[in-house]
Amino acid sequence: MTIDFNKNNDGLVPAIIQDATTKNVLMLGYMNKEAFAKTKETKQITFFSRTKNRLWTKGEESGNVLHLVAIKLDCDNDTLLIQVNPNGPTCHKGSDTCWNEENTSNFGFLSTLENVISERVANKDTKKSYVASLFEKGINKIAQKVGEEAVETVIEAMDSNDELFLYESADLLFHYLMLLQAKGFTLKDIEAELIKRQK
Repeated sequence: MTIDFNKNNDGLVPAIIQDATTKNVLMLGYMNKEAFAKTKETKQITFFSRTKNRLWTKGEESGNVLHLVAIKLDCDNDTLLIQVNPNGPTCHKGSDTCWNEENTSNFGFLSTLENVISERVANKDTKKSYVASLFEKGINKIAQKVGEEAVETVIEAMDSNDELFLYESADLLFHYLMLLQAKGFTLKDIEAELIKRQK
């Protein structure tokens, strides 16, 4: 890895800090050669502080250190993407990220869908919402629907109609998300369980 520390004539390169698990960006710092070397040696992220004019290991006072997982160099050799496991909040103001965001897993549209399900359950408009009406019937009905959709998905998997297979798979996943919430869980809980099983 050949980093171009001289490109900006100040000996510094930006270091984008990303949570290795959630993939959320936590902060931006700057490294010189010495900070980079210390980071690799100690496995804790060290920056060159432009305000303190010295090396600064993140969390040296708060204890909220960033444990090194991986370092990637961009195509121009002048920006680092550093993946970490954070020990506590990253921002000096106490938030998870320097953008005052919660550092939680996001599953793209599936997270949006989870939120929609939660909102419809909370609104309890059983006349307009299929989700609300199914929840009103109770967990047994929701579980039954998951079973029905699972059977339909398996049947379509053995057929040659990919469009119907995808349709039934979407139905299965949608109803499964409802069942998870009915039991008080989310995709984050499933993710945590799968991570525990990883070897």
